[in-house]
Amino acid sequence: MGLRFYQTPAGTSRPPVQPDVESAKTKTIAAYLAEMSVEEKVGQLFFARVPEESALDDIRTYHLGAYLLFSRDFEGRRLNDIRALTASYQEVSAIPMIIASDEEGGLVTRISPILSKDFESPMVLYQTGGLPAVVDDAAAKAQLLKSVGITAGLFPVADVATEKKAFIYERTLGQDAQTTANYVAGVVETLKKEQFASTLKHFPGYGNNADTHTDLVYDQRSLEELESADFLPFAAGIKQGADSILLSHHIVTSIDDVPASLSEKMYTILRKDLNFDGVTITDDMDMAALNKFTSQEEAAYQVVQAGGDMIMSSKYPSQITYLLEKVKAGDLSEDRLDESVSRILAWKYDLGLLKKRGK
Repeated sequence: MGLRFYQTPAGTSRPPVQPDVESAKTKTIAAYLAEMSVEEKVGQLFFARVPEESALDDIRTYHLGAYLLFSRDFEGRRLNDIRALTASYQEVSAIPMIIASDEEGGLVTRISPILSKDFESPMVLYQTGGLPAVVDDAAAKAQLLKSVGITAGLFPVADVATEKKAFIYERTLGQDAQTTANYVAGVVETLKKEQFASTLKHFPGYGNNADTHTDLVYDQRSLEELESADFLPFAAGIKQGADSILLSHHIVTSIDDVPASLSEKMYTILRKDLNFDGVTITDDMDMAALNKFTSQEEAAYQVVQAGGDMIMSSKYPSQITYLLEKVKAGDLSEDRLDESVSRILAWKYDLGLLKKRGK
């Protein structure tokens, strides 16, 4: 497709993975897969919003792959309480969980109200201290979050918006595509050093489009426009070793007639054209852009059929039941589940969460 891939600056290329390390990883993942039931495999696909009353029971019942903390989960608690909370989730989970909190900084931060100082937005940090300030903040943020058992912050935002009135603008770096690409690469490199998850969002790039939280959004940009600008920060992050990418729900009419999160063509672009081999995550399935398009249950099925890995949702009980029915009916193969579960387990291994199994 002729993508103008970001060129990693000299001295920042990723070191090759040692064969013995890769072998241990492969054996560990294979050992987990061999022991997992279909129910456990389906559960691993869900990046679940922590329920208000049944958090521990739902981990046991649904074998959830990840939990996402929201502001309500931090209210009235201190850092020690959060550490105990996340530990309680891991204690009852047979397969260690990814535990996340949306911590872009600025407008989107869940933990800041219980901190002495808020996480600043990348835009403000860049304006006051350039890329070094953004990168230093990412390292400090990762260290603090890890100290309370959170291993994913769902950042950096890789979107490029040129209009200040655009929905996503204040959550971006507020710069052009190439500067944003440099920022994304620097943050990803830093998070890898901290053994903390990097999540590039919102693929294929929000641009100046409206908010998918509130309505269906049709994006009229051409593939060529996306390739020349919006894809550059994602390509930069992928080249630097980003381990996850979150897909939006807006419909790019030049590529497909379904939301990006449900689009096989979008996942193909990520896998084949941008060479991404990590975990894909949908944006929150409760958004209006998805609810106005199809049911929650069918949407979850379409994500998996399209090639997606993880489904971010609070409706996971009915979605998991639906997917298990699809497996039983022969409409969803265990081999297809294994594809995504293998990537999810590899992500957990890289984050130091999986215990070694097998010989």
